[in-house]
This record gives sequence, C-alpha cells and structure tokens, in this order.
Amino acid sequence: MVYKEIIIAMCRSGILGFGGGPSVIPLIRYEAVTKFKWLDNDEFGEILAIANTLPGPIATKMAAYLGYRQKGILGAIVSVLAHILPTCLAMVILISFINVVSHSAVITSMVSAVIPVIAVMLGLMAYEFAEKAIKGLGIYVGVALTLICLFLLQYISIHPAIVVLIFLTYGAFHFNLKNRIFHKKERGM
Repeated sequence: MVYKEIIIAMCRSGILGFGGGPSVIPLIRYEAVTKFKWLDNDEFGEILAIANTLPGPIATKMAAYLGYRQKGILGAIVSVLAHILPTCLAMVILISFINVVSHSAVITSMVSAVIPVIAVMLGLMAYEFAEKAIKGLGIYVGVALTLICLFLLQYISIHPAIVVLIFLTYGAFHFNLKNRIFHKKERGM
C-alpha cells in the first residue's frame, strides 16, 4: 500500500509540476504533508533546506528522501522513477508535436495561464514558512534574518546554497541556545 501511495504522489507531482523545481515543491509538500501525512510542515521545511544545499534537481532529491523515509532504498528508487518517468515518457511522445503546436495561440495562452498559478502557490508556501519562522523566532529576529538573507543574496551575490548553509548553522545554534534557556528556567522554578 505504501508503494502505491509513493507512486501516486510522485507521479502527480512530477506530471503536474510545470517549470522546474520551484513549481514542484508545493506539489510535493501537498502530497507528503497534507494528503499522505508522511511528515509535518516543520520536517518538510528542514528537508527543503537540506535539499537546497545539495547539488542537483531539488524535486528528485525530495522524492528520493520521501521514498527512502517510507520504504528504504527500494522506496527511494521507486519514488524517483515514479517522479521522473511519466514526464520523460510524455516528452518523448510529445516532442514530435512541438513544431505543429508551437505556433498555436491556444497553446501559448495555456502556458501563459499557468505562470500566475505557480506564482500564487510559491507565494502561499513562502507565507506559511514565514509565519512559522516568525512564530518560532519572533517578529524582530524573523524580519532581521529575512533582511540579512536578502542582502546576502541580492547585494553580495552569495550562492543560495551557502546562504542556506549559513542559516542552517544559525538555526542549529539558535535551537540549542533556546533549549538551554528553557531548561535553565525549568530548573530555576
């Protein structure tokens, strides 16, 4: 039954994900967190952060992790194949029609209509992650870290993987410090 769920979830996210990794992330999140409840939002955020630091396509890394988490190495293989094979087969089949439909106004309009949907899905996911960050860190620290991230990415042009690694390191220290303070308060009472 779990293999069936893995195949369904990864096929859906692989087929419906239009435009690469950023558009697939909300789809994988829906399948893993909302539909099949393999993990919660916090775990998904951690997996996303780790997947961003590793080289290669983010969607296949997330598919591999989710499959591995459910059924080990065989689950990872099944998950990645379920994620990429339908799209590969569709590309092979549809490549012969590209010259015919590429000049069609209907096809151009369909593609243009999908772009705002992806933007809204990414915006909603970013809002939910920001909401959790502010809840965990506080408004001032959350806004400060957002501005630092923007500065590092836009003005200094540090590679995003390095920025994610910096914030993962900070998160580990912040979590450790928060636990120490909490335990000291417990012992003091």
